[in-house]
Amino acid sequence: MFDTLSDRLAATFKSLRGKGRLSPEDIDATAREIRIALLEADVALPVVRAFIAKVKERAAGAEVSQALNPAQQVIKIVNEELVTILGGETRRLRFAKQPPTVIMLAGLQGSGKTTLAGKLGLWLKGQGHSPLLVACDLQRPNAVTQLSVVAERAGVAVYAPEPGNGVGDPVKVARDSVKYAKDKVHDIVVVDTAGRLGIDQELMRQASDIRDAVSPDEILFVVDAMTGQDAVNTAEAFRDGVGFDGVVLSKLDGDARGGAALSIAHVTGKQIMFASNGEKLDEFDAFHPDRMASRILDMGDLLSLIEKAEQTFSQAEAEKMASKLTGSKGGKDFTLDDFLAQMEQVRKMGSISKLLGMLPGMGQMKDQIANLDERDVDRTAAIIKSMTPGERHEPTIINGSRRARIAKGSGVEVSAVKNLVERFFEARKMMSKMAQGGGMPGMPGMPGMGGGPGRQKKQVKQAKGKRKSGNPMKRKAEEQAALARREEGAAGGVEEQAKNFELPDEFKKFMS
Repeated sequence: MFDTLSDRLAATFKSLRGKGRLSPEDIDATAREIRIALLEADVALPVVRAFIAKVKERAAGAEVSQALNPAQQVIKIVNEELVTILGGETRRLRFAKQPPTVIMLAGLQGSGKTTLAGKLGLWLKGQGHSPLLVACDLQRPNAVTQLSVVAERAGVAVYAPEPGNGVGDPVKVARDSVKYAKDKVHDIVVVDTAGRLGIDQELMRQASDIRDAVSPDEILFVVDAMTGQDAVNTAEAFRDGVGFDGVVLSKLDGDARGGAALSIAHVTGKQIMFASNGEKLDEFDAFHPDRMASRILDMGDLLSLIEKAEQTFSQAEAEKMASKLTGSKGGKDFTLDDFLAQMEQVRKMGSISKLLGMLPGMGQMKDQIANLDERDVDRTAAIIKSMTPGERHEPTIINGSRRARIAKGSGVEVSAVKNLVERFFEARKMMSKMAQGGGMPGMPGMPGMGGGPGRQKKQVKQAKGKRKSGNPMKRKAEEQAALARREEGAAGGVEEQAKNFELPDEFKKFMS
């Protein structure tokens, strides 16, 4: 979503590199480029003005003029100001002192409230809660059925006493759901309300009646991140008509320009609390302004990547794999079965392209990432699963006939099997070196990297030694003289050398 904005900002900062001092003209030019980038991203004009004014004020101050690297200092300022307009610190859910906690979802039709209710339910379930989804959208055709299906997929309970499709009282359903949650021991109630194609009085009245009936602890306004400036206008209307406590951004994986995400927190004064960035139920998480700002500036989001890994990989399994790589056999205990298990664990973390997008500097490779074929992982898994247990344990036994059989079983070319086995041996060797702290080959001055300290010292000694003459006759004479000196030293011994040793004249005065 933020690709265009990221590219423009990266180009702007690139022009600052290498400058030891920033002139007022440099700052004005940078501010102008950032302003254009934000306006092209459909950020609200008041937000752009406030942002640029703050960046120019700080860029002209002492923190930049006295910095060792002014360009990096400007990037730091832009990053901090982006965090500010995105809401500052991460905002957490408020829970009721006496369960159940009631969370009401509001927003326009088509903003993704019903699907988001299932995502929120699954997320809360993962946090150790027992959520109940309540079907209060009784106007939209099949909205109740959709919520029931989403709840089943998420593995959470649903309260849907009315069939919907224009039948039933949503206020009564919302009120009764709180009593039902207490009876069934659900600690959180998520109320899915009806939406409309635009702001109207009926929508506002119904949302206000549901709010008054259940007294929600949190009212979350669901915004389609692809709607641009209109999302900000809708949010302001809801804030004034019904009121809300936080914002949830849906469809953040779209190709829109992202101005709503950058504007809504600043304009409404309400923080973005959650973000949905995909169609799958698990593609949903808490919104972190600092991490989003880092992504926009192509600094990556390693914290989110680490959190995903911690949720997917067990500590015991990680230690088991590490012991295989650092064992006495030099990593040979690590088999294709282990490789397959690791690959399947990575797949559980989500889309490979999205995981790569969390790494710093990946914005420069977004075309390659976008063209990444996720099915390559499935093809690799098919090849490994077509092998016998013995072949997975010891891939060196895979000869030509075995490769042909494996290729036929997995539906790939024979060359694909050969390449996979070769890549596996290379990967195992590299992972074993890294696990043992050996580092990567070919990097001088670091352990195991083709040029350790001993080699460096040897090179230094050779450099300091006396150069040999290029004339063959002269070089032979020098070698004979050196040989004679060594023989004389060996014959005379240490005592003879000490007897003949004489201090230089400039040192003799200190010995008198």
